[in-house]
Amino acid sequence: MAKINIVQAINQALREEMERDADVIVLGEDVGKDGGVFRVTEGLLEKFGPARVIDTPLAELGIAGAAIGMAAYGLKPVVEMQFMAFSYEAIEQIFSHAARLRNRSRGRYNCPIVVRMPYGVGIKGPELHMDSSEALFCHMPGIKVVVPSTPYNAKGLLTSAIRDPDPVVFLEPARLYRAIKTEVPQGEFTLALGKADVFQEGRDITAISWGAMLHRVIDASEGFDCEIIDLKTLKPFDEETILNSVKKTGRVVIVHEATKYCGLGAEVAAFLAQEAIMHLKGPVARVAAPEAVVPMALLEDYYMPSKERIRRAFEEAMKY
Repeated sequence: MAKINIVQAINQALREEMERDADVIVLGEDVGKDGGVFRVTEGLLEKFGPARVIDTPLAELGIAGAAIGMAAYGLKPVVEMQFMAFSYEAIEQIFSHAARLRNRSRGRYNCPIVVRMPYGVGIKGPELHMDSSEALFCHMPGIKVVVPSTPYNAKGLLTSAIRDPDPVVFLEPARLYRAIKTEVPQGEFTLALGKADVFQEGRDITAISWGAMLHRVIDASEGFDCEIIDLKTLKPFDEETILNSVKKTGRVVIVHEATKYCGLGAEVAAFLAQEAIMHLKGPVARVAAPEAVVPMALLEDYYMPSKERIRRAFEEAMKY
C-alpha cells in the first residue's frame, strides 16, 4: 500500500468510483480544467471528459439544484462546494429538496448525491473560507454527515458515501489535506457510515472528536490514560461505541472546532446525560471555539481549541 495524503485519497476514490459506475459524475466550480480549488479533482476531466466532470457557474444554489434533478433521474452526482460557507447559498436546495425527496415521493425517488466541501480553520483563509458548521447539516432529517480524519478513512468513507442511496454531506478538514500521509489500499474498499473508530484505548477519560481536532486531541493526551474516539460519521453518530467507552472510563471530554453553543458536542453530551448518567463520574466537558465569527488569519490559532485547553479539560475531568 502506498502512503498518500487526503487530497490523493479522495481523488483516488472519485476516480475508482467513476470507473466502476458510469452514473457517477462530478460537478462544481473549477472542478474540471483547474482540478478544484485544492486540486482534489485534478486529472478527472482528462480521463472522463466534460460530460462527467462539469465546470459550473459560480452559483451554489444552481449547482445543488441541478445535482438533485440528476440524482432523481438515476445519476450519482458528487458536488464540490469550494468552501463550507459557500454552501449556505445552497441550503434551500439541500434542506428543502435533497433531504426530503424520498419522503416527499413516498419512496418512489431517492437522492444519491454527495456534497463535498472543505471546512475548518487552520489554512489562513479570508472570511467565509474557514467555517465549521457541521451541526447545521446534522439537524436536518434525511442527510448523513461524514468527516474523515485520515487519508485511509477519507477514501473508504467517500466510496461508501457515493454508493449510499441518500444525500451525504462529506466534510473535508482543509488543514489536513496535505498535512498527513497514511497507507491507503489501492483499489476498491469501503468503510461503514455511522461507525466510529476507537483510535486509542484508555481507562480514565473518553475523548470524543472528529476531523482535524482528532489530531489535536492525540497530541494533548500524552500523560493521560485517554480513550480517543474518532466519530467519522456525525449524523448518525455511533451511540454504541461512545456508550461502551463511557461505561469504562466515566469521564468525557468532547473537542470540536465549531462554536460550543448548539454544536454537535451538545447533542453528544445530551445523549450521554440520558443514556449514561449512572456511569459518569463528573460533568461532560466540551472544548470548542468561542461564540464568535471565525477571525482573520492572525487570530485563528487563538480561535481553535489548543493543546493546552484540551489538557486543562483532561486535568479538570480527572479531579472527579
